[in-house]
Amino acid sequence: MNDTPQFDPAPFAAPPPREEFQGRGMPSAFPRPNWRRRARFAAWIFAVLLALLILTAAWLAVTAPLSRSLRPPAPPSITLVSADGKFLARRGAAIAEPVKLSQLPDHVPQAFMAIEDRRFYSHWGVDPRGVARAMWHNLRAGHVREGGSTITQQLAKGAFLTADRTAGRKLRELLISFWLEVWLSKDEILERYLSSVYFGDNVYGLRAASLHYFNRQPERLTIPQAAMLAGMLKAPSRLAPTVNPKASRARAALVEKAMLDAGFIDQSTYDRLGPIKLNVQPVQEATSGTYFSDWVLGEARDRAGEVYGAQTVMTTLDSAIQRFAADAVRRAPLGRAQVGIVVMRPDGTVVAMVGGKSYKQSAFNRVTQARRQPGSTFKLFVYLAAIRAGMTPDDMVDDTPIVEGSYRPENSHRRYRGRITLRQAFAFSSNVVAVRLAQQVGMDAVTRAARDLGVTSPIADNLSSALGSSGMSLMELAQAYAAISGDSYPVQAHGLPEKERGWFANLLDRRRTFSDRELEMMRDLLSAAANGGTGSRAALRTATFGKTGTTQDNRDAIFVGYAGGLVTAVWVGNDDNSPLPGVSGGSIPARIWRDVMVRAVEHGGAEDGAGQKPAADELEDAANAIGNIALPAGLGNVSVGPDGRELRIESGNGAIEVRVPIGENGTPQTPSVQVRPPVIRQEQPGTNQSPPTSQP
Repeated sequence: MNDTPQFDPAPFAAPPPREEFQGRGMPSAFPRPNWRRRARFAAWIFAVLLALLILTAAWLAVTAPLSRSLRPPAPPSITLVSADGKFLARRGAAIAEPVKLSQLPDHVPQAFMAIEDRRFYSHWGVDPRGVARAMWHNLRAGHVREGGSTITQQLAKGAFLTADRTAGRKLRELLISFWLEVWLSKDEILERYLSSVYFGDNVYGLRAASLHYFNRQPERLTIPQAAMLAGMLKAPSRLAPTVNPKASRARAALVEKAMLDAGFIDQSTYDRLGPIKLNVQPVQEATSGTYFSDWVLGEARDRAGEVYGAQTVMTTLDSAIQRFAADAVRRAPLGRAQVGIVVMRPDGTVVAMVGGKSYKQSAFNRVTQARRQPGSTFKLFVYLAAIRAGMTPDDMVDDTPIVEGSYRPENSHRRYRGRITLRQAFAFSSNVVAVRLAQQVGMDAVTRAARDLGVTSPIADNLSSALGSSGMSLMELAQAYAAISGDSYPVQAHGLPEKERGWFANLLDRRRTFSDRELEMMRDLLSAAANGGTGSRAALRTATFGKTGTTQDNRDAIFVGYAGGLVTAVWVGNDDNSPLPGVSGGSIPARIWRDVMVRAVEHGGAEDGAGQKPAADELEDAANAIGNIALPAGLGNVSVGPDGRELRIESGNGAIEVRVPIGENGTPQTPSVQVRPPVIRQEQPGTNQSPPTSQP
C-alpha cells in the first residue's frame, strides 16, 4: 500500500465565475448587506431612541415642578434642626417689593446681562455659545472659572428646594428653562430674576439689596452701583462689600468693562464713571437664635444660597448633649462670671455649644469669638514638642526655681518638687518645667506643634507663650485636644454634616497621624493630669484624659479633656477680664466638665466604669440629702470618691467639706461636714508672664 500523500488540486482551483457584479470591475467575493436590511436596522434604532426620548420627556414633565416655576418665588428662610430633627432656629431673609423693569434705568438690567447673560434677549433659555465659551475658558484655566448658565436657567433653579448638581436635576432645570421661555416674556423673566436673586448679607432681591448697600431705591442706582450689585452674584457671601470691599470693587470694575465691551455704554461714559459710594443699612430680621445656630448659619446659608424658598438644614448638634451642657451651667456656682462650653467628636463634629450663660442677655459667643489666654492647657504643645525631640514621660526634669535669664516664672504658690518625672511635671502643671522644656526644644518647635494641631491665632515668640500667654479661642483648644483623641490632625470643627470629598480633594488635603510613640506618651500625660493631678476633680469612672489651665490672677479658668468618644472644653471667666478669686481650671470648669461628660458619655453608649449608678443621678440625690447645708456662694466643688460610693462637696478653698455616702441601692446616706483651715488649690502662671489679653 502506497503511504505517499496524494496531491489534491481542488483547494487551489479558481472560484467559479459569479453572475452578480457590483459595479464595474472585478466581482466581489463578499457581497454587501442588502440595503433593505440596513434600513430596517436603522428604523429600529430610531424607534428605540424616540421611545427613550419620549420616556425621558415624560419623566422630566412629571418630576420637574413646572407649575411652581410660573408662580412668584416664596420668600426665603432657613430652619436649622439638630441631628435628631429637633428645631433649633429659624432665620428669615431681608426682602422687599419686586422691581418693574420698565421703571429701572436701562443700565441696571444691562449690568446684570453684561456679566451674567449677554445674549439674554436672543436665546431660548439655553445659550450654546455661552456654554461653549465657558467650557473653553475653563479648559484654558485648568479649573472652573465661569459657568454657562443663562439668566433663565438661574431663575429655574429657584423652582427646586435642593441645590444638588445631579444630572437629573440639570435636565429638569433645562426643561423648566424652556417652559419659562414659552409662558413668560423676556422682561417678566428678568424681573423675576432681579427680584429674587441672592445678594449676600441675607438679602434677597434687587430692591432689598439696593436699600441695604446704598440706602436708595433701585430706580436711582448709578452705573457703578448697579455694576457692584451685578458683580456680587458670582459669590454673594464672599463678594459682598461688607465682607470684602476690595474684591467687591474689583469685581464691579470687571462688570463696568463688560458693559463697555457689550456696547451697553460708550467709551466716554465709561471714562466718566466715578467711585462707588456705600451707605450700608443694618438688616433687621425676626429670628430665634442660639450660639450654635449663629455659628453654623453662614455655612448653611452658603450651601442653600442658590435656592429661593423655605429650606430645612440639618446640623450636627445633639439635642440631648446640648441639654446636658445647659443643665451643667445652671447648676454651676458661677456668680456673675461667664462660661463657654463646646462638645465635639474627635473628628470635629460639634454636638453641643454654650457660648454664655444667657443668649438673650448676650449673643457674644465665648467659644468662637473670644480670644482668651489658655493658661496651662497650652502646655499640651510644649510637651508634644519635647516628645518629638526624643523625651519620654519617665525622663527626669528639674522642678526648681529658674535663677538665670531675664524671664523667671514661678510655680503656683512657689511650690517646687525638685527632681521629678515629665509625667509628674505635666500632672501638677509645673511652670518652670514647661519653660525649661521650651528653652530646650525652642519656641519654634512649640509653635509648630500648635500649628500642626490646628491653632491659627498668633503666638508670641517668647517663653511666656509656653505658659499660655497668647490668646486663642476655646474652639481652637478643643480642636487640638480632639487631634490627640482621634489620632488625626489638624481637626476642623464643623456644625453641618461634612460633604463627601472626592479622591482629589483627599489627596491635596490629607490629614496626618501621630506616631505610635507620640500618641501613647501624650495620652499618658493627659491621663496623669486628669486622674491624679490638677484635673482630678474631672475624673470619670472610665478612661479620662485632660488638662487644666488657670491664667494670672485667676482671670481665666479652663479644663479641656476627652473621654468616651467625646471632647469637651470649658472656660469660666469675666468678660471684663477681672480676676475670679479662688477659681482655677481644676475647680468650677472641671466640675462643669464632669457634670456634662458623665451624662454625655452615658448617652453616647460608652461603658460607665463598674456599671454603678450614673454620677449625675448621685449629684441630684445628694443635693436632696444635703438639705439645708449651705456652702459659700460661688465656691462649691463636687467630686465622687475613688470607690464611687461617696459624694464629696467642698468649697473652692477647701475650708468646708461635705461627704455624702451612697448606699448599695444608690440612696444617699447621712452627710458629714468637716471644717478645716483653707487650702489654696488653684494653679496659675508665673508673675513675670505677659499681661492677659481678651477680646470680649
